[in-house]
Amino acid sequence: MTNEQTLPAQKPKKLPRFCIAVYILTAVSAGIYFAFTQSASFSDWFNQNISLWGRRFLAALTSWLPFSFAELLICLIPLFLILLIVIGSKHYCDSNRSVLVYIGILLSGICICGIIFVWNFAAGYYGSTLDQKLDLTREKSSAEELYLTAEMLSAELDAVSDEIIFLEDGTSLMPYSYEEMNEKLLDAYDSFCQKYDFMDTFSSRVKPVMLSEPMSYTHITGVYTFFTGEANINVNFPDYTVPYTAAHELAHQRGIAREDEANFIAFLVCMESDDPYIKYSALLNVYEYVISALRSADAALYRLSYEKLPAGVKNEEIAYSIFFEKYRENVAADISEATNNSYLQSQGAPEGSRSYNMVVDLAVAYYRPYFD
Repeated sequence: MTNEQTLPAQKPKKLPRFCIAVYILTAVSAGIYFAFTQSASFSDWFNQNISLWGRRFLAALTSWLPFSFAELLICLIPLFLILLIVIGSKHYCDSNRSVLVYIGILLSGICICGIIFVWNFAAGYYGSTLDQKLDLTREKSSAEELYLTAEMLSAELDAVSDEIIFLEDGTSLMPYSYEEMNEKLLDAYDSFCQKYDFMDTFSSRVKPVMLSEPMSYTHITGVYTFFTGEANINVNFPDYTVPYTAAHELAHQRGIAREDEANFIAFLVCMESDDPYIKYSALLNVYEYVISALRSADAALYRLSYEKLPAGVKNEEIAYSIFFEKYRENVAADISEATNNSYLQSQGAPEGSRSYNMVVDLAVAYYRPYFD
């Protein structure tokens, strides 16, 4: 007989209860997502009554930060991966079961991102369309209608261009800081939301991306990160793109998921502003969409319309072309385009990344009542 005590066998590691709860909520979220795809009315209700509060919460949680928290997280991904490998090798490699438990824990983290997406943002892709909400007649635009729309946008650009500061290189100057721009856009959103009840607004902060120069190679001018609730903008692009891009990302933050609709909401909101540069930004960006469609539809009408642009605006377009040449062709842009295209197609937009350009039909529908 010995004095040695028999040590109890170590219990096998189990999936934490938190992870089990995450998987249960993931299944519930999958059912809700399926309901979105089947009912536009349910999607609208969920977006305006449930998702709204999630988006508000995340925006409030991150708006106090003067930098993009999402950008910080993305930059820390290599460190996170190393940390996960170290933790896994140290604590979860003693048996096949423990390895599977660790994989289950990691997958639950990915599921949390999916849950946030479904509950806070996904409903916007399946609700009623913006033309229905605005009572517009949206249909395929003719070359003549594109020309008339371009003419009206050009006339409005002419009306505000005298108040715009143009530099020697042809670019325009936004005459205030990003913080001031943010406040002007929030005021414009308040004005817009007083007219329409399908969207609510709240205080938030647009986040300039610190790595805007590298980001430019992806051709991304802005991005709404649903998992942090932030509207991020690329500030390396010329000034005239920034207010319109910021308004676009703020539209996503307020539940407008489809890209063409976020583009058009950005236009309408910017036109609510009493600031000439914000109006100029919206008018020129939408004009570019329309004139591009017109060029494909009728080259002669395209040349006729472009020739009527104010001289300062023409110089802005030339300066942008020179600026963009550096970023035009590269692998990062191809990967970004393919990724975004696949994502949008997975969310019920068969046109993929081309859906941005579909703002043209909304713009024509908006201006059609004013055609002679």
